[in-house]
Amino acid sequence: MPLRTSSPMPSKPAPAVRPAPITMDAVYTAPGYLFRRMQQIAVAIFVEECRAFDLTPVQYAALVAIHTHPGIDATRLSAVIAFDRSTLGNVIERLESKTSIERKPSRADKRVKLLYLTKAGSALLREIMPAVEKAQARMLQPLKPADRKTLLALMTQLVDLNNEASRVPLRAEDALEHLGKSS
Repeated sequence: MPLRTSSPMPSKPAPAVRPAPITMDAVYTAPGYLFRRMQQIAVAIFVEECRAFDLTPVQYAALVAIHTHPGIDATRLSAVIAFDRSTLGNVIERLESKTSIERKPSRADKRVKLLYLTKAGSALLREIMPAVEKAQARMLQPLKPADRKTLLALMTQLVDLNNEASRVPLRAEDALEHLGKSS
């Protein structure tokens, strides 16, 4: 009995995949572009509303974290506000030069400097709060109240689910569990 050889079935050429057209509309509707633009807008609104206080959003976040966790060190502060440690040094220096915070050596390790609000820093934080709240409200003001709530819930979910993709993931719990042990 002769061997039967089957010839392979002629394959159909794969359908040509057409790349998306290169257009600015594709850029303008991309999530990354929209997040970047909203960050620009958020910072602009914050700076405008808080101009009289001469604070950036990161400086404000650092003050709140130091207020909430007096005696925090720079490494833990970086984890709590999810900000690059090397750049945070400049933020701390600026806040110190404005006499909003002070650095004190740790009793356990004199090389470690612990951060505390000064009286001026505490006063600044109290005084800036209405302007910060106004800035936050302005960012969401164009949306209907229900849409604001939905947007914040979705953004919170996205940030939480993508935390590990960040150059500086938020590590507040990890940082704070050691806070009392380092002073």
